[in-house]
Amino acid sequence: MPAETSALLSVQNVSKRFGGVTAVDAASFEVRRGSLTALIGPNGAGKSTLFNVITGFERGQGGEVLLEGSSVFGLSPHRIAQRGMVRTFQLTKALSVMSVIDNVLLANPRNPGERLGLALLRPVWRRHENTAQDRARDLLEVFDLAAKADEYAGTLSGGQRKLLELARALMLEPAILLLDEPLAGVNRTLGLQILEHIERIRAERGLTILLVEHDMDVVMRHSDRIVVMAEGRVVMEGEPARVRSDQRVIDAYLGSARSGKPGTHE
Repeated sequence: MPAETSALLSVQNVSKRFGGVTAVDAASFEVRRGSLTALIGPNGAGKSTLFNVITGFERGQGGEVLLEGSSVFGLSPHRIAQRGMVRTFQLTKALSVMSVIDNVLLANPRNPGERLGLALLRPVWRRHENTAQDRARDLLEVFDLAAKADEYAGTLSGGQRKLLELARALMLEPAILLLDEPLAGVNRTLGLQILEHIERIRAERGLTILLVEHDMDVVMRHSDRIVVMAEGRVVMEGEPARVRSDQRVIDAYLGSARSGKPGTHE
């Protein structure tokens, strides 16, 4: 695939099976550079499974995932993160017995003091360490967590942990950020604050974002494009106004509501 493309992320015919169950069935879509793209669908549509395959937490049985034109399909999660694709989780993963700022510093992509050859060159790694500290505190300031920097992460509320995870993800300097239900489990006021933070970092940093979200009002108001999944397949993608009125989307959601049976694999 040529490098000159508007698609930062290209998912091509990705499939994932669990035994005899096909959770993702030849799913294909693209995420344009600089866009906020939402991945939606009813329970059991395969959204989270596809997220896991894209980011290396599950191994797909077929297909291709291209990041800036280069394949990352089948790579380990940390290799994919090093390539510039970073994700958050629906259930936050803060290290509770470490300070808030140390949680952010864990994601610092360059730690020369950890390399044997540079460990004895204190001026080199100390300078880098100070720069990383400044970046981490700047990010905590962005997410209104600066006052909590030296407290244990375990003392944060659920919503504050979501903000901490965003700060930690940005510490990795990603090209694309994948957000798995960033508003799940938080009250509406904090949810709106999280949305404001997401919109601001996107505008200021030119960040590309792909998110899974169940709040359709949020999706329709904030997304540039929407990818719709049902029963493991991508049934359509397009701009919010087009998606809202598409019969395939209506059928996917109504069909799920009528069955009353969430799928085995989200």
